[in-house]
Amino acid sequence: MKALQDFLNKEDRFAHFIGAHLVCVEADFAQAELLVEEHHLNGGSVCQGGVMFTLADLALAAVLNASGNLTLGVENSITFVRSARLGEKLVAKARLIRDHKKLPFCTVELCNEAGDLLAHMSALGYRKEQMIQID
Repeated sequence: MKALQDFLNKEDRFAHFIGAHLVCVEADFAQAELLVEEHHLNGGSVCQGGVMFTLADLALAAVLNASGNLTLGVENSITFVRSARLGEKLVAKARLIRDHKKLPFCTVELCNEAGDLLAHMSALGYRKEQMIQID
C-alpha cells in the first residue's frame, strides 16, 4: 500500500497543489491530512468547501484503488456540518464499506485534529478491469 500512497501523493497533482497528502493507506482504510492556510479561505474567512471535498476525495481515491484495479468515483455526496478555520489540521478518514467487484461503496469522515466532525461523504466508485499503473 506504500507504493499507492506514494503514487497518489505525487500524481494527484491538484491535491498535492493544495497541500493535501495521504498519511495511511490500507486495503479498506485511508487517511489524508491538510493544514488550513490563508489561501484555503473563502470570502467568509473559513475553509472553502472545495478544499474539504478534495481532501476527502484524496482519501477516497486511495481506498478505491487499493484493490489494484483503476477505480474512479462516479457519485459523491458530501454534507458539511461545521466550518474549518485557519490553522486547523483537517483529517479525512475513508473506509471501504462494500467491496463490490464493480461498484465499491465508501464513506469518508472529515474532522479537525480535535475530532470534531466537519463533513461526511458517501461515495460510489466504478472499478475497471484495467490495473492502476504505479511506477
